[in-house]
Amino acid sequence: MKKIEAVIQPFKLEEVKEALKAIGIDGMTVIEVRGHGRQKGHKEVYRGQEYQVDLLPKVKLEMVVPSSRADEVVKTLVAAARTGKIGDGKIFITEIAEAIRIRNDERGETAL
Repeated sequence: MKKIEAVIQPFKLEEVKEALKAIGIDGMTVIEVRGHGRQKGHKEVYRGQEYQVDLLPKVKLEMVVPSSRADEVVKTLVAAARTGKIGDGKIFITEIAEAIRIRNDERGETAL
């Protein structure tokens, strides 16, 4: 099993969710986060005062999928989240040793 974490632009969330739903991926955790990568934030003006915004709003999606579907999920995520501009986000993939459904103690991929 693989855990896929994707940090994306907030306005792309609905498009990404619909694309994942279309390939049969329903379970995910969505977290509102703040951060920056190479773009290092930007300057804004508020009531005539300029200030630096260095932590930008992002959305982090987390999902655990069977290893056999990881590539398909990543391709779908990239296609749905891409704008082609700096700040589109990142995807991280890690190996999951075990998954356990608390309700009935199912284990492994059946717990997904």
